[in-house]
Amino acid sequence: MVKITEDKSIKKAIDSYIKSLEEEQKRNKLIENNSKKIESSTGEEINGMEKIKQILKKLIELICLGEEVKIDTDSKELKLSVRGNDLGIVIGRDGKNMQALESIINLIGKRKKLLCRNVTIDIKDYRKKKISKIKKTAVIMAKKAISEGRKIALKPMGAYERKIIHNLLAKFKDVTTRSRYEEPNRRIIIYPIKSSK
Repeated sequence: MVKITEDKSIKKAIDSYIKSLEEEQKRNKLIENNSKKIESSTGEEINGMEKIKQILKKLIELICLGEEVKIDTDSKELKLSVRGNDLGIVIGRDGKNMQALESIINLIGKRKKLLCRNVTIDIKDYRKKKISKIKKTAVIMAKKAISEGRKIALKPMGAYERKIIHNLLAKFKDVTTRSRYEEPNRRIIIYPIKSSK
């Protein structure tokens, strides 16, 4: 019964999305039609990254008044690493403010036609440390699911983190993973694979 409801809501969401795309296409307002193509690692993309870096620096300095901010740029990976002393407010609880800032920066990049790909922002290595911690937890929980022979649910996490965990645990032959529930409670469930010995 639950499966049927999920399928209907997914179909409804897809139909709604397709209808809105068709309307945008009729008005020739698709972002893809209006944006110029920028090949990766071109001078235009590097220039765009530099502009995005300056916008990010100004935003953070406005949020953290008087804070000296330094930003390192990785143009190949489209990553901005932010350093400073008191940047906790920009990171926010569970990295929510950092995610919001990243969304804003990516919107600006697309709307101003500075970049054609999304930029990743990491403040004081928060994302790097969080991913490392999530990976360790996922491996421990996968081993627990195998040894206890039962499914294990991880805590809710964003799409980016879920993708990393799915890819990591795909290397384990004794478990399989699935994402369940709706945002903001979407989480990974680790299922042990019953061996036929």
